[in-house]
Amino acid sequence: MNLLNKFLDLFQKNYEPTLISEFEAKKILKLSKRLGINFGNTLLYAKALTHRSYLEKPTSLIKSNERLEFLGDAVLGAIVAETLFTKFLSEDEGFLTKTRSHIVDKNALYEAATRIGLKQYLLYDKRFIKDTEEGIKTILSDCMEALIGAIYLDKKIDVTKNFVLKWIVNPNFDSGKYQIDKNYKGQLLEYTHSEKLSPPNYVIVSSDGPDHKKEFVVEVQIDNKSFGIGNGKNKKSAEQAAAKTTLKQLRP
Repeated sequence: MNLLNKFLDLFQKNYEPTLISEFEAKKILKLSKRLGINFGNTLLYAKALTHRSYLEKPTSLIKSNERLEFLGDAVLGAIVAETLFTKFLSEDEGFLTKTRSHIVDKNALYEAATRIGLKQYLLYDKRFIKDTEEGIKTILSDCMEALIGAIYLDKKIDVTKNFVLKWIVNPNFDSGKYQIDKNYKGQLLEYTHSEKLSPPNYVIVSSDGPDHKKEFVVEVQIDNKSFGIGNGKNKKSAEQAAAKTTLKQLRP
């Protein structure tokens, strides 16, 4: 019996065999080898790799990775917070908060997913995503969080922490990217405060498209005046883009 057959046989002894296909099992087995983690509850990883667009196809998997993404986001934040708290003993809360936001943001997660080669393991429908750069970046960063959630439930905190340090935290430390402040909303708030202006107000101009491919447009208003406009795949990214544009307008 080859390794894949052993893998499938083990899964069928512990879970309902109709829950996962051989195609999905092959992807999960390859990912297990890539990460050097011996997956236990295979169904968790199948869900972690499943974007909701994949569920438009006839498939035995019932749920997408969104619940695991929620859990993984919280676990990732806690691990990074503890790491920074231990590493930077003389830094204040503001530095720790900003640094954590850099390490756990979408770009950092996308870069980690790229290092792993996570795209080749994803279960998604190209008809809906069309492999656009922004679309792939979003589903890969979301998948990283879902994968963290799956590892945490399956292998507990120590294995999860090692995974996060290896693929996300340490590469950021090595490159120095964690020192780059990409929280433009925070910078804009600090600027308006220092200039004795009203805090920025973020107004949604439009929100168009289907749920899996929605486009938000947000405008910044300060003292009832319109400033920068930004767009993104979610409200948060659109607000950051609008804040970045506004800072370019306001700063000398």
